[in-house]
Amino acid sequence: MILYGERNPAPNPRRVRIFLAEKGIDLPETRVSMREREHKSPEHKARNSLGQLPTLELDDGTMISESVSICRYLEGIKPEPSLFGATPLEQATIDMWIRRVEFQLMTPIGMYWRHAHPFTAALLTQHKDFGESNRASTAAVLGWLDRELSDGRDYLAGDYSMADIVGQTTLDFADFVGLETPPDLTHVAAWRARMAARPSAAA
Repeated sequence: MILYGERNPAPNPRRVRIFLAEKGIDLPETRVSMREREHKSPEHKARNSLGQLPTLELDDGTMISESVSICRYLEGIKPEPSLFGATPLEQATIDMWIRRVEFQLMTPIGMYWRHAHPFTAALLTQHKDFGESNRASTAAVLGWLDRELSDGRDYLAGDYSMADIVGQTTLDFADFVGLETPPDLTHVAAWRARMAARPSAAA
């Protein structure tokens, strides 16, 4: 197998690296430079027609894209330790939290990155007022997340799971783009500290 990805701060390739580290799977990442727009090259679009990262190439040439889908495939190859849940309830709860993070948090963070950050100004027509509006949207969702975590749980969906990996990489990317977690959100801060303390956080 060949994993095509990119270095930090790209959050989606990092999700897969953390997952691999937690699973103990040795699968080196072949870098596709986003700064040099290699992910939009004809060569990479032959792997992923959307020109996105990461992409996993199987030994028979099959391509799998989308970070969570790649990790689901790898979970099937190496089920333990389970990061997608063992029971129907665990699986549904983890899936719920993955979707919550992606839709409620990553969406406004991504829109801020695209429309308000100077690094992306040359890539599209920015609508800065819209971009800046996502700062408040992100803060509101972080407040909601802090309330959710106030019940004393250590992880988003019970035991440590893919939901935590998605959340960790999302908020680390938010820090990079300038949407830091407010310090008064102590429950989110404690959860983030637990994620940062795991050896896989270095991936």
